[in-house]
Amino acid sequence: MKLWNFVIGLAVITLLGILYLLFYPVSIDAAAWTPPPTPKLEGVYAVNSVLSGVERRGAEAIVGSEDVAIGPDGRIYAGAKDGVIYRMPIAGGAPERFAVTNGRPLGLKFDRRGYLIVADCQRGLLEVAPDGTVNVLSVEAGGKPFKFTDDLDIAADGTIYFTDASWKFSQPEYRLDFLEHRPNGRLLAYDPATKTTRVILDNLYFANGVAVSPDQQFLVVTETAKYRVLRYWLAGERRGQVEPLIENLPGFPDGISAGRDGVFWVALFARRNVVLDRLLPQPFWRKMVLRLPRLFQPKPDHYGFVIAVNERSEVVKNLQDPAPTAFAPVTNVVEHDGRLYLGTLEDRGIGVLPLNP
Repeated sequence: MKLWNFVIGLAVITLLGILYLLFYPVSIDAAAWTPPPTPKLEGVYAVNSVLSGVERRGAEAIVGSEDVAIGPDGRIYAGAKDGVIYRMPIAGGAPERFAVTNGRPLGLKFDRRGYLIVADCQRGLLEVAPDGTVNVLSVEAGGKPFKFTDDLDIAADGTIYFTDASWKFSQPEYRLDFLEHRPNGRLLAYDPATKTTRVILDNLYFANGVAVSPDQQFLVVTETAKYRVLRYWLAGERRGQVEPLIENLPGFPDGISAGRDGVFWVALFARRNVVLDRLLPQPFWRKMVLRLPRLFQPKPDHYGFVIAVNERSEVVKNLQDPAPTAFAPVTNVVEHDGRLYLGTLEDRGIGVLPLNP
């Protein structure tokens, strides 16, 4: 009798577990997508340890500086997880508090006035005056509020191009956007003269980094969940057209910035995830996986990865660090006076690496 009761109890528990995995409500509306085969880490993507030479600065105070900006005063500016924007001498020295956004600053860029423009994933598009005063510039476009203001760049005419990575999921929920795999991202433009924001591109798969080309002819935007970088033409005969700059990257493209000699530095948040790629064509299984404890869900690996792509879609630089101690994930790269300055979503400090000729 006791054995029979045990069997009945086990069967009920098993049935409840199966019902939970099959039918418990989840917050994603998963769509099917079959990704291209992952490129091997060879050739232009060959494994190396160049990023092992990264010097960490400000690690005693700064945690999770997604982006880095070089100010007109020659100092380095970095926004941290705690909502504080720090600055420090470019030659080295202790960081000091510059401003507090009361949100989560991500993308950073100085405009011609010397104001720091900030993409804050919680508060929207902000500007910070030289005295540290914070002002909100924009919080919605097309009648849809920003959910995940991510990165930005500023054109020569003052237009601020920026991304809303997902109108549906906030920054702490970014994994859900990847598991849903629907085009929830947008590329936006803010006009400081009219104080208006317009939608440039919508239906993007996690719109992330954005950078205007030095000649102002086009901009590039990373579409993280599709492993690619898009080029949107701002001028010329192709104005308004969009095309891939580079596709099928070996990792998740995050921040992007223009460097010297016509290259764009692309930070790869992590390498492609084999489990996620296998789940992407299967919406049903992705929902089931989401019902499992996070320990059993796909997660990014800890891997330092940066590439440079030229205007002809060629990978011309490949910097990696596979070590467990790597400065990672790298989320943005800024080239300045022969050095690369690296941002990170989770690691401590900012990274500095001399750029060899």
